[in-house]
Amino acid sequence: MISRCFKNPPRLLAVSFLTASCFLTSCVSYPGGHKGYQTSSYSVRGQSYQPMSVDAALDFQETGSCSWYNESSWLGFKRGTTSLGEKVMPWHLTGAHKTLPLPCLIKVTNLKNGKSLKVRINDRGPFIPGRILDVTPRAAKKLGFYDQGITNVHIEVISVGDGSYKKKKRGWFF
Repeated sequence: MISRCFKNPPRLLAVSFLTASCFLTSCVSYPGGHKGYQTSSYSVRGQSYQPMSVDAALDFQETGSCSWYNESSWLGFKRGTTSLGEKVMPWHLTGAHKTLPLPCLIKVTNLKNGKSLKVRINDRGPFIPGRILDVTPRAAKKLGFYDQGITNVHIEVISVGDGSYKKKKRGWFF
């Protein structure tokens, strides 16, 4: 039976390549199946929020408190989903912001140790007064504040959107 599968390896490789490329294209370009930008207003605990426009976000910078949150658990037994409907996994470098368009990519710099990281914003929050950003545990570890739980950061938007919807801030090349 196995020998029959390998009688025509080019066909097997072509089918494998096409299947993998279709899967990767849909997952990389539009994680969670969301296309475009999410900028509609929303309410949490009686408080209304109006996300900024894509153009306003491209020039956005902010300094304030950042914490980490964990919506996942190891082996996927208890996984949360983000505001974009994406599964939260322990290895993701993602975060939550109240008013940035979703999705967007930001540069986060820990002001206490100078460590920086690119984080994909795909969720809403934090809804604790005084905090501007929540990140995943992996991002908190890479930024060097996991054990402290909270730190002061500076954030700067790099791009908004995914795939063909992506708009980059001028001067950022990656």
